[in-house]
Amino acid sequence: MIHPDVIGCDIAKAHLDFFDSGLERHFRIDNTPAAISAWLDGLDGRGVHIVFEATGRYDRQLRIALETRELPYSRVNPARARDFAKAIGLLAKTDAIDARLLARMGQSLPLSTQAPDDPARHVLARLHTRRDQLVAMRQQERTRLHETEGIERDSAESHMAWLDAEVARIEMACRDVLKAEKTLQEQEARLRSIPGIGPVAALTLIAHMPELGNRSAKAIAALAGLAPFNVDSGTSRGKRHIRGGRKRIRDALYMAALTASRMPRAFKSHADQMKEAGKPFKVRHHCACPQIARHRKRHHQGQNNLPTNHLTNTVASQTKSLG
Repeated sequence: MIHPDVIGCDIAKAHLDFFDSGLERHFRIDNTPAAISAWLDGLDGRGVHIVFEATGRYDRQLRIALETRELPYSRVNPARARDFAKAIGLLAKTDAIDARLLARMGQSLPLSTQAPDDPARHVLARLHTRRDQLVAMRQQERTRLHETEGIERDSAESHMAWLDAEVARIEMACRDVLKAEKTLQEQEARLRSIPGIGPVAALTLIAHMPELGNRSAKAIAALAGLAPFNVDSGTSRGKRHIRGGRKRIRDALYMAALTASRMPRAFKSHADQMKEAGKPFKVRHHCACPQIARHRKRHHQGQNNLPTNHLTNTVASQTKSLG
């Protein structure tokens, strides 16, 4: 919905810039729990909606304070906010201007209200992100090995051994978070029962797709960046392409699709049919990704028995749309 009384907030490490559309006023406070709490006390029960850009750790204190007081807010993609600025012809950029821009964005567009942050899932997402960083560093060292020798090679191998131990330690910490939360354990069990979904893919989906089970199948596919978009104009019908979305989720689903495409009772027959139809390799496997997303959504809703004809119809429709 479009919110009439909106406060836009531009977030920096040290301070927060606000523009209050109801009072037509700009002000700045420190980005600290005490300053945020004092500002919220001054709202005096107003039915406001807060809009700010996703800024990683810097918006954490603000989100905690808003959720504690059950105040609605929208956390928007910074790229979307910048596109909105271009659309209204706003080229200048300062903290105060950005706060006013976000307030206007909340008054002009039907922004969705952010769901409360699950503390356990937040910790899991942070740990999983750290695991990804360590794995990326390990791959970089592995790539360097073939061109090193002597002490350089010893250093790279020692670093890789340390990274192996750190990855294992972080994965153990992730397991501890899952074990401590019954809901997350149940989600993992349902995900692991889906063809192609292994421990790493299940962990990725739980950590970075909290909307799972609460959104439609099409919305989940779009969030993962797996929905093919039209490129049509007049009588011309362009080739459909996927774009945007959460790359980490898309990567996990793609690897799951590669595994599932080799499993006779999963998607192998459909992958073979697409191959015979001349579909490119990545198209064949990206077509399976939305189906896995739909399948896991049904598992989260307790629908554990997915009929075979549903698999066939959905994958076939995705193949047709990708052309």
